[in-house]
Amino acid sequence: MALTRDQQPWDVEAMEFDLKHLVMQRFGIDLDLSHPGDLPPLLTQILARRTHRRYRPEPVPEALIDLLLAVAMSASSKSDFQQVSIVKLKDRGKRQCIAELFPRMPWIGNAPAFLVFCADARRLERIGTLRRHPGRNGDLEAFLNASVDAALALQTFILAAESVGLGCCPISVIRNQIGTVARELALPGGVFPVAGLCIGYPAAHGHVSMRLPLSVTVHTDTYDDTALEAELEAYDRRRSARHATPREQQRNPKVFGYTEFYGWSEDKARQAAEPEGVSFAEYVKAHGFSFT
Repeated sequence: MALTRDQQPWDVEAMEFDLKHLVMQRFGIDLDLSHPGDLPPLLTQILARRTHRRYRPEPVPEALIDLLLAVAMSASSKSDFQQVSIVKLKDRGKRQCIAELFPRMPWIGNAPAFLVFCADARRLERIGTLRRHPGRNGDLEAFLNASVDAALALQTFILAAESVGLGCCPISVIRNQIGTVARELALPGGVFPVAGLCIGYPAAHGHVSMRLPLSVTVHTDTYDDTALEAELEAYDRRRSARHATPREQQRNPKVFGYTEFYGWSEDKARQAAEPEGVSFAEYVKAHGFSFT
């Protein structure tokens, strides 16, 4: 099946949208997937989704953002606790303050709209107090529940936004500067940012991020990663053939040196070897979470 340009919410030129093409774009290999009849538009949209960091200058209507927020808040929620809060960052001074923390990501300041999705464990504590059933909501379970609620709302917003022609780019790096972000947003204890989100009408086609094959990420009955090394090597080669990393973009060569072939797994291993988010852990422990 090939969908027409008019059926697509994004600006495309001569792109095919049959299932095989979509799978090849997403995974770099034919996974031999099938679907009886036409592929539902939602599945097409998700398989074809792209990350967008360049936006046209026109603003996103406030009414549309509010509608998408209502859709996002319709996402699943652990035990119906609804532990997510979203901050619309409309104040240009506040946005600029946050954007200046990440000069290599100008889209944080340039995107027509910017939201911050927060895990909110505070609200449930307040509800308990108001109903005379006080209880602390700051252990590891509470942290995970609130984080997942925020992540589900974030992904739901992204999918809804893309369905109406918008492009999005999640910004998890804001947690690396959580003190400044929390101060600008006046976040109280028990509330912390999970990710920001840039939103706007795409100025380019964006980027399809090739994913690991299902043979690596999907297991049947028991977990089995005995083929990981071979699968990674093949994946790295596929991904590099499409988007090779230039030598000058190899991560931290002063520590790791340069390598002749620089694949996705080498890049991610280097990134994980230098953990981020130390300030984030310290912040949440000082603002309502003990993980005990």
